[in-house]
Amino acid sequence: MAMIDNAVYVDGRRVDSSSTLAPARRDCDLTWIGLFRPNARELDAVAAEFDLHENAVEDAGKGHQRAKLERYGDTLFVVLRPAWNDAHEGTVEFGEVHLFVGDRFVVSVRHADRPDLAALRARVEQDPEFLAKGSEAVTAAMLDEVVDGYGPVVEVLQDEIDEIEDQLFAGHVAADVSKRIYQLLSEVLAFQRATKPVPAMVNGLLRGADKYAVDEEVQHRLRDVLDHALRVTERIDSFRALLENALTLHSTLVSQEQNEAMRRMTSASLAQGEESRQLARAAHQQGEEVKKISSWAAILFAPGLIAGVYGMNFDDMPELHWRWGYPVAILAMLALAGVLWLVFRKRNWL
Repeated sequence: MAMIDNAVYVDGRRVDSSSTLAPARRDCDLTWIGLFRPNARELDAVAAEFDLHENAVEDAGKGHQRAKLERYGDTLFVVLRPAWNDAHEGTVEFGEVHLFVGDRFVVSVRHADRPDLAALRARVEQDPEFLAKGSEAVTAAMLDEVVDGYGPVVEVLQDEIDEIEDQLFAGHVAADVSKRIYQLLSEVLAFQRATKPVPAMVNGLLRGADKYAVDEEVQHRLRDVLDHALRVTERIDSFRALLENALTLHSTLVSQEQNEAMRRMTSASLAQGEESRQLARAAHQQGEEVKKISSWAAILFAPGLIAGVYGMNFDDMPELHWRWGYPVAILAMLALAGVLWLVFRKRNWL
């Protein structure tokens, strides 16, 4: 059997222990049985011994229950979701503890390695006067243990939220911040589901305290648990609001950075365009100057060509001895230059 401990108490002191259900008898002050991931047959044996309701037994066998408190006749069925920080993975992990609480018995069913209920039992056994107050004392101690375990988780979540806030206001928003916010928000929501029902559960126990003659010291312990549970749930509610606001703020900051980057790119593009236009204007002006220079060079080249031909002074050049040769050459030069000027002018080169 997946039994971790099985003890019978009289006046708050252990008088019998066994690895079986043998010591579980009803003529003692309290029987406290601890089970770890029991199978259906083992649960049925315990259920038959203590006349547990089949619906509660079915829930305890399946696991994956939300935190709750239900009463089946004279037996309470309590589901608690302990939480702790996994330092290796950097995440919040959750366990599951089911309690069957009767007049003179407590059966705890644990589905995870934590919390260490053996250590809790050892601490409770060191206070026989409190343990002598019965199954309600064990229930209060169990609630106190689980709620106290929420404290370190809250502090780690607070540190991580502070770190995210520092990153958001650091001047540059890292790309992976949104992913971390989503992960942390998911952990906070899971933590909220585990812790939110606890104050109502403790209030329910306190409302029934007079009816079931719960000892005043146990009630005081429960009120202390209620106070701690309320503080935890309030901080978790604030964590959820902070993370949701951080996610909105991150989206806003990312949009602002993107808009600023687009403005810088647009300004750079406009500056580059202006520079290109200036270069184009300069190139155009340079082209115009080249065309003018080329046009005048061609106009001046034509008369020079005629003058160069007749300046060669060959003997066999009949025009050199022609009476009208000089004026004809001058007129030809002027005519050719004029024709070229008109052509270049028409083409807007001049």
